[in-house]
Amino acid sequence: MNPLCLLGLSDTHLVALNEPGHRLQADARDAFMAMQAAASEAGFHLMPASSFRSFERQLAIWNGKFEGKRPLLDANSQPLDALALSEPARILAILHWSALPGTSRHHWGTDLDIYDPTLLPLNKKLQLEPWEYEADGYFYPLSQWLAANMGRFGFYRPFAQNRGGVAIEPWHLSYRPLAEACASQLTPSLVAEALRLQPVAGKKHILKQLDEIFARYITTTED
Repeated sequence: MNPLCLLGLSDTHLVALNEPGHRLQADARDAFMAMQAAASEAGFHLMPASSFRSFERQLAIWNGKFEGKRPLLDANSQPLDALALSEPARILAILHWSALPGTSRHHWGTDLDIYDPTLLPLNKKLQLEPWEYEADGYFYPLSQWLAANMGRFGFYRPFAQNRGGVAIEPWHLSYRPLAEACASQLTPSLVAEALRLQPVAGKKHILKQLDEIFARYITTTED
């Protein structure tokens, strides 16, 4: 893949989904639409909550959390005061829930976050927190259907387990035939080159620990 696409700095690799505002690579789009049709036959309204996300968008999320302008949660989904943390500690806290700009799998056009709006109770907002997809959660039936069926459409959950880095994300699906190639091309040196040119909050500390960040938060996903 073109490095600019890999880093979320270009969107020339994408096509539109039927849902406004959502884009994926063409093969991932076709596979997702086929899975949507199968889910519909099973009684689910499978929808993307997030698909492609640009470097710029990920940067806004990152800087907002780093600067205390967006909510930051601890490993138990409890609020943290970002500005009370040292910069290195703040970086690790953000990485538990949000990818470093340039490293998000959403840049690739292979990954998306999903839910079923018909299962969301009236006056409840989608949180994208693990409890929503676990037993007694709103989306547990959909999650169970996906566990049994997504593999035949080429999808898997890259963050199905907490391996000491990224939080469990049962809503995050990845189209394996394309995502594995993207993952193999992403390197610390490529990301470092992009970060040096961008106004990323905490950049000095990020660049110092980028190899550790890759090992703990980027290359450790569910097989």
